[in-house]
Amino acid sequence: MTFNRKSIRVIACDVFGTTVDWYTGVAEQAVEVFHDLGITLDAAAFAAEWRGRYLPSMRRVRDGERGWAYLDTLHRESLDDLLELHGVAGAVDDAARRRLVQAWHRLPAWPDAVDGLARLRGRYTVAALSNGGFALLTNLVKAAGLPFDCVVSAELARTYKPDARVYRTAAALLDVAPAEVLMVAAHGWDIDGARDAGLRTAFLERPQEKGPAGGADRATDSTSDLATSSFTGLADILGC
Repeated sequence: MTFNRKSIRVIACDVFGTTVDWYTGVAEQAVEVFHDLGITLDAAAFAAEWRGRYLPSMRRVRDGERGWAYLDTLHRESLDDLLELHGVAGAVDDAARRRLVQAWHRLPAWPDAVDGLARLRGRYTVAALSNGGFALLTNLVKAAGLPFDCVVSAELARTYKPDARVYRTAAALLDVAPAEVLMVAAHGWDIDGARDAGLRTAFLERPQEKGPAGGADRATDSTSDLATSSFTGLADILGC
């Protein structure tokens, strides 16, 4: 199907990795927590390991292996497992664990995000569409100063992306057809899920998403309607 930008009414944006830099944000906050506790751990590697448990933990919810669980709960369970794995569980008390989980509520925006989203917002309704919980997203958007018109959490669909119900819930809540939504994401699994749910897609490459070691998804590894390297670049493509 030929892409027609005039048919788009809503820009839906993934958050972790696409709009904000989770790797830097979580690593920097973990450094502070570990320092305060006198723990010697590579905070950047720890952040990457923690993120590595993100998709598997949500898959268990989607597949019905467990009931609905808020993302903070999944993050906490993954954190507890990792602390045990690294042999430091006894040194990290509950307060410190809460601080680490809350790190996902305070992450820096990528440099192009605020300006690019503001430009897109001049023509479209711009929504955050994330697996983050509603409170998490509200806190994150406020702290990072992201100019979204609204946030749509997977919590509202009681499942997680790339389940089609998340994308279709967003379209229904915003009173548009799925094909009138352009999903912007830096992950092939998210792009694929949105496309399968009937949305149009824009792959936004973030080569540094996983830090200097690389390994981020690339536009050539997925099929999307558009590809760009920034939100400002997407605004250029869409004439905003």
